[in-house]
Amino acid sequence: MSRADQTRFAARIRDPQGVELLPGVSTARMAVYETLFFNNLEGFLSGGFPVLRSLFKDARWQRLVRAFLSQHRCRTPYFLQIGAEFVDWLAEAFVAEPGDPAFLAELAHYERVELALEVAVDELPELGWSPLAWPLAYAWPVQRIAADFQPAVAPAEPTCLLVWRDRTDKVRFQQLSAFAYHLALRLQAGEASCEALLDLAESNGLAADKHYFANARALLDDWQRQDIWFPPAT
Repeated sequence: MSRADQTRFAARIRDPQGVELLPGVSTARMAVYETLFFNNLEGFLSGGFPVLRSLFKDARWQRLVRAFLSQHRCRTPYFLQIGAEFVDWLAEAFVAEPGDPAFLAELAHYERVELALEVAVDELPELGWSPLAWPLAYAWPVQRIAADFQPAVAPAEPTCLLVWRDRTDKVRFQQLSAFAYHLALRLQAGEASCEALLDLAESNGLAADKHYFANARALLDDWQRQDIWFPPAT
């Protein structure tokens, strides 16, 4: 089989309705490859995005998966990265059908984060913010979305979350206030905690008094205890 035929063969597997059969290949024979390919990828996406899957009836879900397979060209050969490619496609190229919720891309991103942290090769540091702790902000309350909770309008305030992997390799989640989220971003960027807290107090019109720093210290102590932030020894 020539390279051109191989390319066309692969295109037919991804898009049976849009690509003609190769000469000499029967519909029945080709259907075996098409079905195996689709079922394998559909099962992987269903397992990797269970909440997203629960929002769709079977026919709509299959059209969604088929659109991804036919339209998107993955930039990695690694099977575990297919979910990340799916998230990218939803954010960049997905065309919604009437009735599709507006939060699909954000929900998929949120669902992908857990696996991404589970397979991340980074290790906990001796000092500073853990590379396994990710501050995230979404327009939608993605951690609450389910088949029986599908908001039609995004809240006025973003949903701020922290997702991290601790020293036991367990992935954990917590919701953050807007203040804690911005503090996390600054610590993640390498800023010293004292400088970050002073600047946040000024930018938020807060008094940098004993009460302010006591509350901030309690938050930082929690992050240290939970393997999120590792301050210098005092």
